[in-house]
Amino acid sequence: MDELPEGVDIAKLESRPHIPSASVMLSRVSGDGHEILLGHRSPELPAFPDLWSFPGGGVSRVDRKAADSHPEWLADRTGDRLSVFTLLREMLEEIGVTPDGNGGFMEVSDEIRRIVCKDKSGWLEVAESGDISIEKFDCQVITERIPPPQSPTRFQNTFFHVALGESGVEATFPPGRSEFDRFEWWRPEEVIEAWESNQLHLPPPILTIFRDLMDAMEGRDLIAACNVMAEDPPSGPHRFEYGPGVECILIPTMTLPPSTHTNCFVLGERGGQRVIIDPAIRDEDGYKLLKDKVEEILGDGSDIVCTIFTHRHQDHIGDMDMISQIYQAPVWASEETLSALPEIQGTRKLREGDKISIDGPSGRVDWEILETPGHCPGQICLVGEPGVVAADNCTMVGTILVPSRDGDMGAYISGLERLRDLRPHTLFAGHGPLIPNPERMLTQYIEHRKARHAKVLQAVKSGCSNLSDIAISAYSDSPGANPALAQDQTLSHLNELVRTGDVRKTGERFHSENPPPRVDDSSDGSDGLMSP
Repeated sequence: MDELPEGVDIAKLESRPHIPSASVMLSRVSGDGHEILLGHRSPELPAFPDLWSFPGGGVSRVDRKAADSHPEWLADRTGDRLSVFTLLREMLEEIGVTPDGNGGFMEVSDEIRRIVCKDKSGWLEVAESGDISIEKFDCQVITERIPPPQSPTRFQNTFFHVALGESGVEATFPPGRSEFDRFEWWRPEEVIEAWESNQLHLPPPILTIFRDLMDAMEGRDLIAACNVMAEDPPSGPHRFEYGPGVECILIPTMTLPPSTHTNCFVLGERGGQRVIIDPAIRDEDGYKLLKDKVEEILGDGSDIVCTIFTHRHQDHIGDMDMISQIYQAPVWASEETLSALPEIQGTRKLREGDKISIDGPSGRVDWEILETPGHCPGQICLVGEPGVVAADNCTMVGTILVPSRDGDMGAYISGLERLRDLRPHTLFAGHGPLIPNPERMLTQYIEHRKARHAKVLQAVKSGCSNLSDIAISAYSDSPGANPALAQDQTLSHLNELVRTGDVRKTGERFHSENPPPRVDDSSDGSDGLMSP
């Protein structure tokens, strides 16, 4: 954790138990084929915004109570029985659809929907009263997934297929706030085509389900393909695709909590040239993850053109000896980053505007270097049609630090603005999930940093002169902030304010406009020592 101030140590987060959950892939007959329902998650959501996904949610206490108090319900289900209760409740809550008791489906009344959405226990209430029925309900497990550790909260998700047939029911929005802002029916091949042409965002597990489904549909219709998947539901590790030609390997690293891993990206198509970015391996777990991926890459007939490091922090640069045991490729990075590496053969200095061309079965894809040195001197991003490999400029999990010793707050904010001006389709951050709404996220980061910058300046103008007091004032709205980190970030803002002439520094004190008055050495100088 190079960005931490000297002497500051933050404990690594302990892994949490996986949260069991259930999601539903609903299909319907359409013309000569079948369509699948996807919901677009609201951009306002703190988790997984702006993604197309299946309805679903975590197993609740109500689901457990229903399963325990009514052993006669869904008695034919064994290992997945509890998840089916979750599935039924979530279907009613999120899309307003429930079994009709005769093997078909119906849309529930507004009153029943209101009862269930007001309190999850309402589902058990209406089921016990007979207002809804779960008789003759049929569903099948098509896959089980535990996504890689993108964030501290991880779900153990059971995905079900429910065939609506020709029932004609439609998804509707619940009263009040919904996770989704629209629903659409898609043919499976349309989903893949839209994703590959950067027209929509999918969570990586959902994308792999569609890929598995398309493989199973070779010579079959969707229902038959789901039957094949249900016989032996795919599980275990899958390729983790953040975007077209952008795979991700989550490498365990000593990084800033709550993140526990660094995103190592693999650019390029299977069977074509590949570029590996930030293979930050430093232990046996990381070594095995990278080794397995490289074996897969080489097995596809691909060549690894180069290794690129986005910046010199140790949670992004791997052990070069370990990497060389897995594969050999030239190392490309900025001059500042290369200077932090041991002597190695075959390097290339990357600069603003340099282009990297990657050939693949579908043609050539170009990526352009963009320098964003605010977080770390020499940090670079890669800009391409799928989006921006954004290094440590922003993240959906935790925060980004601008170290006072070698960071540059002005350059950091400027870099965020440059990234926003590009209007990229996606940000592939150095830590955490993909960012499907770059403009929104970057605007939040910019406004937050500028607001903190103004608070630091106001603290100085109000009379605070030493770093501790300025930090306390500037972070008065964040009482839970780590004091040492708050001081270091305050110092980064002060360094920029000194550079722009808004603040002057005399010794270890900061002031605006005029030098501070002389003070007695016995005073700590923390209050009322200067005027703005």
